Parts: sequence; C-alpha cells; structure tokens
Amino acid sequence: MKLITVAGPPSSGKTSVILRLVESMPEKKKIGVVKFDCLTSFDNLSYEEAGIPVQTGFSGKICPDHFFVSNIEDAVQWGIQSGFELLITESAGLCNRCSPYIKGILSICVIDNLSGINTPRKIGPMLKFADIVVVTKGDIVSQAEREVFAFNITQVNPAARIVFVNGITGQGAFILAKHLQQARDIETTRDMKLRFTTPAAVCSYCTGETRIGEPYQMGMMKKMEFGNDEKQ
Repeated sequence: MKLITVAGPPSSGKTSVILRLVESMPEKKKIGVVKFDCLTSFDNLSYEEAGIPVQTGFSGKICPDHFFVSNIEDAVQWGIQSGFELLITESAGLCNRCSPYIKGILSICVIDNLSGINTPRKIGPMLKFADIVVVTKGDIVSQAEREVFAFNITQVNPAARIVFVNGITGQGAFILAKHLQQARDIETTRDMKLRFTTPAAVCSYCTGETRIGEPYQMGMMKKMEFGNDEKQ
C-alpha cells in the first residue's frame, strides 16, 4: 500500500484537492482517507458522498502533530487490512509550525493563493519539508500574484514541485496525480522518523492550568524580552 500525507492551513482546500486528485487518477485504485482534525469536521461527508472510505480522528486539546504521530501506524494498518492500494492522510496545520511528514513518505503541502503573497515565508516545516506544494485558488488572483507567490515558495523550499490545482474544476489535478507515482509501497511506519521535530511544549498550561501569572508557569516556557528604554 502507498501512503501519502497531505497537510496545510485550515480552509486551504485540502479536501477538495484530494477529491479532485482521486477523480483524475488514470487508473482507478482502492483508496482510503484518514482525516486528522482538532474539534469537528464535516469533510467525511464529502468523502462518503464520493464513495471514498474515511476515518476521522479529533485531537481535542492535544497538539495535532502529536496526535498524528501517535495514530499514524494504526491508520496504516487499517488501510492495509481494508485492502487499500493508496491511503491518504489529511492534517490541518493550525499554527504553521506543524510538521506531520515522515521520511520516505510522499508529502504534500496545500496552501491558498488568497492568503497573501508573503504567506509561504510565514510557514515553517509544513512547507519547507514538503515534496510537493499545491497552490489553490490561483484562478482568483492575477498572473503576477501567482508568480510572486510561487517565487516565495521556492525561497522557502527550492526542492519542492509546485502544482496549481483548482479545487472546483479539478484543473491541475491530473498533473498532481502523475507526481504520485513516486510514492513507495509500505507495510508499516514503525521505526520510521519524522522529517522534523513536532512543536514542543510541556508546561503547566499543557496539563490544564488556566490561571495567568508566573507562579503558575512551570515546565518548558518561552518568555519575550521587553525593552524599558525611556525617552531622554
């Protein structure tokens, strides 16, 4: 079974890209999707309507990346037991610091051309370590804006392939499907490694603390330095 990870900021069009991708595949394969989300999701309805088996998991108060890593092996085994030829995981990068990519597993980052031309420079490992960067909603902006957006992507990740995909019409999805041929077959993710570390935080607020103030701040904390320069 082949495994592909798809990540990107919320509402960037990940589900639409996956649906158009499945439609455009030259050879119909048995495909399943695992949706990793935080609080709620209705994307499973879109997958079910398209006849694509889907499992959805909610991280709740846990970091989505930590939730992904602790569940990806179970997801893979579900895919193998279900007889899928291809399993796609979808994960929302809420803080732009997320890094749900595994070494040796084809990784796709989906970003929205409407989010601002400098957005690629504001996204961390989720964009920097992707094999393919899919840009959505490029049909709504000018050619110049598309080119600047693509240039900013290459400044962050010069090795990535950039594919513009229209999530409504499916334009560009066939090109994306061709790139998926490089995905390799796997039987397990056990002993594999992430391409980058997950966001780190082990502090009192991680364990449920809600009170504000230094007496309640314990564990791994990061403080800002505020200058006290006074005007002369």
